[in-house]
Amino acid sequence: MRLRAIGWTAAGAAAAMAAALLVAVGPARAGPAPTATGHRWITDDQGRALVLTGLNTASSAKSRPDGLPWIKEADVRREADALGSDFVRFLIQWRSVEPTPGTYDDGYLDRVAERVRWYGAHGFRVMLDMHQDVYGPAVKGNGAPAWATEAEGLPVADRDQWELKYIEPGTVRAFDNFWGTRGASRDLRAHYTAAWAHVAGRFAHETAVVGYDLMNEPFGGSVQGPAFEAGPLAALYRRTITAIRAVDHDSWIFVEPEAVSANWGLPSALPYLSDPRGEGEAARIVYAPHLYPLPMDLGGGYTAGTGRWVDRTLTSWREQTEKTARRLGAPVLIGEYGLDATLPGALEYIARVRALADSMGAGTAYWSNDPGSWAPWDRDLRPTPLLPALDRPAPRAIAGDPITYAWDEPLRTLAVSWRPKEGVRGDTEVYLPARFFPHGGEVTGATAGAWDPTTRILHIASGTPDTGEVSARIRPRA
Repeated sequence: MRLRAIGWTAAGAAAAMAAALLVAVGPARAGPAPTATGHRWITDDQGRALVLTGLNTASSAKSRPDGLPWIKEADVRREADALGSDFVRFLIQWRSVEPTPGTYDDGYLDRVAERVRWYGAHGFRVMLDMHQDVYGPAVKGNGAPAWATEAEGLPVADRDQWELKYIEPGTVRAFDNFWGTRGASRDLRAHYTAAWAHVAGRFAHETAVVGYDLMNEPFGGSVQGPAFEAGPLAALYRRTITAIRAVDHDSWIFVEPEAVSANWGLPSALPYLSDPRGEGEAARIVYAPHLYPLPMDLGGGYTAGTGRWVDRTLTSWREQTEKTARRLGAPVLIGEYGLDATLPGALEYIARVRALADSMGAGTAYWSNDPGSWAPWDRDLRPTPLLPALDRPAPRAIAGDPITYAWDEPLRTLAVSWRPKEGVRGDTEVYLPARFFPHGGEVTGATAGAWDPTTRILHIASGTPDTGEVSARIRPRA
């Protein structure tokens, strides 16, 4: 959801942000801090903390009749080789999953599964994202099937800025009928929940699937703010989490806040969401907000004129994101961030967000892999200047309770520290791109293990709980 979508000026946006930051988000039950650092992590089957880094795949899936992205298997291989990615936010469509009420297109899911296996073969973890923008095609958006769109004949005008269609009467009415804030003819949320249960049942045993993003950028129609997040949105999330857990006990479930607010660093009222698999470390709920600072949503770059505002937005976004994550007892993954890389200061901004994510211990999914000015490759699939900005050294899996990690480009040093933890198996793994580490890495402060020059992964011995903190510093091998 871009701010320019609702036609605000920068001055109006500033006033709205100032006002919204005064909204009091009521107290909610918080999950206990389950680690020594008080930070939750997405973990693998060895108990290692995962630092998921990759791209969204793909905006092209929104408009294609088959609901599938543009990629071939060779494109997945290129992404792994060129970026060292180990994660993908893979867009799927409700319209494709359930083309008629209660009938599921398993052929579509088989084709999704084929692409999931492409990613799995190259070491990726896949999050399936049930994507919507402007509700669905019947109101000139994408996501929901026509049969689930109750716009009651109200109009939706064409707009030069597609996001403006969110406030068209027909779109608002379709959302209101979906959320049950009007007297819809059917419980459309029950269909949505059942569709998710069908998807989760299909992918519960696909080893590459790490989890499910329940809804892209939720929008409340005529109900906005805390009333929406703590009301209809939380109710849908609870209902869907329960349905997924009936068929998939272990995958991670990703939840997003209302886009109109949280994307720009405003508070979220999303309340604590119980996971039927248990509390504390047993719970597998992830908070997955998006990040689009206001000046960039208004079409600007990261310049002297906008940089101060962007930096304030990033500071607020981090504060509000961490506050909500603590309330949820959840790890954080930035489900979308990005901008047109040809804008002034774009590459500096991307580096700023990646450093912010590292300091938060958050995973990232850049928007998107579709060839063009927002992507690391152009329309002829040649690398753009964005590619090296995204291709950074980073840990992949940390064998314990992570304390900190950071890449210092001037010093060509990746620092990673953690506390070994009982029950965690395997090594710490770090990704070292060839442009900084042509011959691999030298490790101080820890014991280096195997180096794979093909995947560019260096293994580091995890240590044991009685040895205390491990602090590894990795520099280029001569």
